Amino acid sequence: MMEMFDRVAAGEKSICVIGLGYVGLPIALEFAKKFNVVGFDINPERVALMQQGIDPSKEIEAAEFAGRKIRFTADAGEIQECGVYIVAVPTPINDANEPDLTPLLGASRTVGNAISKGDYVIYESTTYPGCTEEDCVPIIEELSGLKAVADFKVGYSPERINPGDKARPLPKILKIVSGCDEESLRNISKLYGSIIEAGIHEATTIKVAEAAKIIENTQRDVNISLMNELSMIFNKMNINTFDVIEAAGTKWNFHKYTPGLVGGHCIGVDPYYLLHKAEMLGLHPRVIAAGRFTNDSMAAHIAQVAIKKLNALGKVVKDSRILIMGATFKENVADIRNSKIVDIVNELKAFSVNVEVVDPHASSEELMHEYGFSLTEGIKGPYDGIILAVSHEEYTHLESDWFATHTKPDGFVLDLKGLYRHQQGKMQRDYWCL
Repeated sequence: MMEMFDRVAAGEKSICVIGLGYVGLPIALEFAKKFNVVGFDINPERVALMQQGIDPSKEIEAAEFAGRKIRFTADAGEIQECGVYIVAVPTPINDANEPDLTPLLGASRTVGNAISKGDYVIYESTTYPGCTEEDCVPIIEELSGLKAVADFKVGYSPERINPGDKARPLPKILKIVSGCDEESLRNISKLYGSIIEAGIHEATTIKVAEAAKIIENTQRDVNISLMNELSMIFNKMNINTFDVIEAAGTKWNFHKYTPGLVGGHCIGVDPYYLLHKAEMLGLHPRVIAAGRFTNDSMAAHIAQVAIKKLNALGKVVKDSRILIMGATFKENVADIRNSKIVDIVNELKAFSVNVEVVDPHASSEELMHEYGFSLTEGIKGPYDGIILAVSHEEYTHLESDWFATHTKPDGFVLDLKGLYRHQQGKMQRDYWCL
């Protein structure tokens, strides 16, 4: 009997990718270069765009859709003939910073209603160790009447897509794979190995693969929180944190993490999944929790710096105007998920500051729908202050007098990325960076 990889390679079975966002769509299109693929998403409007060769997330060019062996659908009835189901749905947190497994469990129900004996299910969604086997698989078993391992195979291969990073597309990023037994590991490794040029790492168990993913971002979160705390200390001492990092970075084993806002769908979310699992086990990790608290507090800290500067200048806060440059969670992407810029906006508005936001990549409509504010059309200074929040390419090559032109003579510039720290003397404005 042919193994699953051989059946997919022969065109006998198709790959179904469930969830076509920042992670799922690139995977689906990459597999569709070689194999038959069905891209499934519950949002018919997104599906309609992809059927026209348009990426709703604005990450993939139309040319990347051409010549692919893929069809897109929002009809779960059209995925039942597939043999491999890859789940790549979001794993967000709720307002209480607890894991929201609604999309993941919903996708598991979709799989459970479609799967047949001998099929494969591979999860890519980031979650806590044990979630695949303890939370998702039982749903598939109940709805399908099949038993994992014996009747269908399960694997986990954590996503490593980095939106906005053109230097490291999917095939150039080493992939972790895992399976429920030797056969599944062998087939899943072959499947991903056929599209990943950077290589495959075979994890010993599904839980190991889940844990590896969750600590990648937890480690970064904790390290960034340290730099954020250091930036507060050094600012009190009138020391530029970025200069300190540059100097310390001359040592071979120093890692150059930098202070800043921590948002997005990974670093600002994943540690909460690990904390949740730890607390289920009766543990209360202090370092991880402290890191999350520090990073979640940075937006309020930055807003308070701006308010203090307005007060120090004797300005009437409610009559002041501040421009925020950047609304996405990171540079050169359109992704606004869990953007901490929103927290700065809300904190300033709580003090009745007039806040205007510009961003060359974000959607004004999406910001209004998600967060209740829209982008300003054009920069209409002079402002009392400018907060340079996101290092979009468009904001990295401004002349020093640009800031003087767009701020009042007694205005200030908060440069969160330290992009212009070497030009602050030419700005003729009060300059501050983390």
